[in-house]
Amino acid sequence: MRAAVLRDWRAPLDLTTLADPEPPAGGVVLRVLACGVCRSDWHAWTGADSDVALPHVPGHEYCGEVVAVGAGVTRWRVGDRVIAPFILACGSCPDCAAGNQTICADQVVPGFTTPGAFAEMIAVHHADSNLTALPEEMAPEVAAALGCRVTTAWHALTGRAQLRGGEWLAVIGGGGIGVSAMLLGKALGARVVVVDVAPDKLEFARGLGADAVVDASQGDAAEAIRDLTGGGADVAVEALGIEATTVTALSCLRKLGRMVQVGMPAGDHATMAIPMDRVYSGQLAVFGTRGMPSWRYPSLLSLLSAANLDLSPLVTRTIGLSQATEELAAFDRPAPPGVAVITDFLN
Repeated sequence: MRAAVLRDWRAPLDLTTLADPEPPAGGVVLRVLACGVCRSDWHAWTGADSDVALPHVPGHEYCGEVVAVGAGVTRWRVGDRVIAPFILACGSCPDCAAGNQTICADQVVPGFTTPGAFAEMIAVHHADSNLTALPEEMAPEVAAALGCRVTTAWHALTGRAQLRGGEWLAVIGGGGIGVSAMLLGKALGARVVVVDVAPDKLEFARGLGADAVVDASQGDAAEAIRDLTGGGADVAVEALGIEATTVTALSCLRKLGRMVQVGMPAGDHATMAIPMDRVYSGQLAVFGTRGMPSWRYPSLLSLLSAANLDLSPLVTRTIGLSQATEELAAFDRPAPPGVAVITDFLN
């Protein structure tokens, strides 16, 4: 199969031919239909993620068609089109039994702990516990985002912060996860303000329905949010994983507000100085989140259907595998609006 291999940190991915994967026991092999290029892949590419060992195939946000089925799989057969969460939980440990698959001690994370989906095929572990049928009406490039960005935003808003209709949601960072959170927040009935430093991202968010936008390069973004919302946001989503935006997310909240750390703190930002005095005096709640338990797919798909929510505007670029390095490097600076998705694995 054709694959893009990371052989040195920050180096161009090596487009090469690898052996087709075999299905693991309890798992399947997918022909990859689409795979997003995500900021978390950039962390892997730069060497900031300690789970990644070279050489390595990145890519964790994907959907595909089953082409081989391993021993013990009962729910899936060849030809099924499926979405996979990026955290593949074992399905049998106490945490999984309690519904907390994202903290499973035996999890497998393609693109990080095992070969990922910047390839024509991918082996997927624990298929019965994790995979969800790809809705017939959903394009693969949109479905790929349901492997990470959209699902992570959904769990952050509903599984962690318990966002309610009529509340103000502040989204700090207008990239793929931030825009996903904005679209879902609007569908849940919240009022949403999006913060970024890139004017094109702010216009993109406004065009998709943001109630307000704040350019953080023009002053104190937290103060601007407090003014816009009449005292502060009820919920803030931090979508970049850096100290400055985490401080903004905490500082923009009204008392008893909730902040969700969605962006992945890595490298120089693994440890941050944050305003704990605001947490204390405002009696704020701070949540971490990573991915989404697979059992929550039905609630997300039901919302998309009931709200007639079109996620396709998220995808602004469909690319070939050879363009993945360029998209990864774009995260070194404010990347273009929207999400890039690999749909052509031969070029």
